[in-house]
Amino acid sequence: MEKAAVNEDGLVIPLIDFSKFLEGDETLKLETAKAILHGFQTAGFIYLKNIPIQPDFREHVFNTSAKFFKLPKETKLEVGWTTPEANRGYSAPGREKVTQLTDPAEIEKIRSAAPDIKESYEIGREDEPGHPNPWPAEQDELVGFKSTMTNFFDQCKALHVEVMRAIAVGMGIDANYFDSFVDVGDNILRLLHYPAVKSEVFKINPGQVRAGEHTDYGSITLLFQDSRGGLQVKSPNGQFIDATPIENTVVVNAGDLLARWSNDTIKSTVHRVVEPPKPEDVHPPRYSIAYFCNPNHKSYIEAIPGTYAAESERKYEGINSGQYLVKRLAATY
Repeated sequence: MEKAAVNEDGLVIPLIDFSKFLEGDETLKLETAKAILHGFQTAGFIYLKNIPIQPDFREHVFNTSAKFFKLPKETKLEVGWTTPEANRGYSAPGREKVTQLTDPAEIEKIRSAAPDIKESYEIGREDEPGHPNPWPAEQDELVGFKSTMTNFFDQCKALHVEVMRAIAVGMGIDANYFDSFVDVGDNILRLLHYPAVKSEVFKINPGQVRAGEHTDYGSITLLFQDSRGGLQVKSPNGQFIDATPIENTVVVNAGDLLARWSNDTIKSTVHRVVEPPKPEDVHPPRYSIAYFCNPNHKSYIEAIPGTYAAESERKYEGINSGQYLVKRLAATY
């Protein structure tokens, strides 16, 4: 395997060539799958290179995302986020506060003291009954916005399926075990913009971050970063370590539901977005795109075969995926 993408303070995040799983012989496929699973079991994070989503298309998606965020705030609010059940649309800076807290009063307290410096736009699958995507009007630079994003959504959905197949192979269960749990595509594509910000903002308020420390809720997250940096992952020793962007890679992390599904043999690791490491008076805008992968909302999630030897070793009761995700999401808005 390649040199680790991150290796500091006990946190080792591997860099893995995913084409070896997709195109390699059975020996290479198994070796790569085991490396992927090991990364999720030890760090909760991996970097993948040579994924099927081509770099030039990813660049086009980033450029299209930036054009959306350049729209006037009033225009963006016309396609505003509405409910946790829908989880679609635009969220202005300060609306969402990602955190590990669950008490609404405590969340509001930290939201007021140090709101996350970001804005976002969520896109779900197009065919979910009762929850249409609120698309912006396609005029001027936004012509083709919908087709670009739905194309990217579908390519990320296919990558989710393949990563879950790699996890299954690494676990020694049927490669297609997860297919019927993830075939619907109840996922969320989130475009993220962290506006330019003066460095003094972080000095005046030491608790200020661009996105607070948190874990993700679902199965895995595919994170596409620009080159600015700021993502940090919590090490086993409790320190936050820079997850430095590497060109033409995707960062993949396990979510809480996958950790639960795996009977905690896979880690869902705390992470955050902070002031970029490069010293500057004004930090330029940062763009990233997160594709939050989930089991189908109708799926019943219980411990994966092989993650326990006896019934008494199951750590969690079974749970409905959709109900779990809505409950978790509702706490952050």
